[in-house]
Amino acid sequence: MQRIYIQEVATRDGFQIEDQFVPTDQKVELINKLGTAGVDKIEVTSFVSPKAVPNLRDAEEVMKGIDRKPGVTYTTLIPNAKGAERAAACEADEVNLVASVSETHNKKNVRRTVDQSFADFNTIADVLSGTGIQINGTLATTFGCPFEGGIDENRVMTLIDQYLDLGAGGITLADTTGMATPKQVHQLCEHVLNRWPDLPVTLHFHNTRGMGLANVMEGIRVGVTRYDASLGGLGGCPFAPGATGNICTEDLVHMLRFMDYEMNADLDQLIAASRDLETILQREVPGQIIKAGKISDLHSVSYS
Repeated sequence: MQRIYIQEVATRDGFQIEDQFVPTDQKVELINKLGTAGVDKIEVTSFVSPKAVPNLRDAEEVMKGIDRKPGVTYTTLIPNAKGAERAAACEADEVNLVASVSETHNKKNVRRTVDQSFADFNTIADVLSGTGIQINGTLATTFGCPFEGGIDENRVMTLIDQYLDLGAGGITLADTTGMATPKQVHQLCEHVLNRWPDLPVTLHFHNTRGMGLANVMEGIRVGVTRYDASLGGLGGCPFAPGATGNICTEDLVHMLRFMDYEMNADLDQLIAASRDLETILQREVPGQIIKAGKISDLHSVSYS
């Protein structure tokens, strides 16, 4: 069976839209548990303005406080050259750049045109030159935009080229608002891998319309092996009506584990971490496995 790489985004994508501030020590402890659980990459935080994302105002403290596990990539999202400098000072393994394929969504998200975003990215690449920090390029709204509708596949391919031209070592195709269908995922990923067969491609799905895990299976069918997921199913795009969380890490690992795919991630440790997450947030999280249990969990029978 294929080796599947599990990439955790809860502490950035999930925490950024939480109403209450998650204390720094709790973030650090959770990230350490995720590293111990064997996820392959953790998007730790984002070096953005504290005014824009108050819950990530402790980005430096979190990055400097975590215990880095061998084999785990610790990445951060950055919006600009200042963010790149902060990430470099914290010795991030990788930075994640994000631009929307949709002009409307990009303007809503970062108040810039897509061309302006890529001009900023070229400046970021210059700042990071010689640091050894890798660049991952994410394309938000790859599979559809809630404002513009369908996305031209050719535009996706053009923007991938632009990311590669500035030195990106990997590409993430993001279904930011949960509009992707399995057929669409299969078709686009097949075309991307046919053009760039050695390109590390990540798929980032939201479960807004209940198709997240089905989309994963279509990605695997065409050869994509890297998947973003969020512990407990946290997350969601704050600029899209009705958008809900990312696909749930423990639900994803549970599905793939019982289909005999190879992963480093430990399911039981992820389930325990998800229960800890509920304690941190003081509410239930959307994930299903912590509610229903694993399919291997059996129950005693009482006859009366």
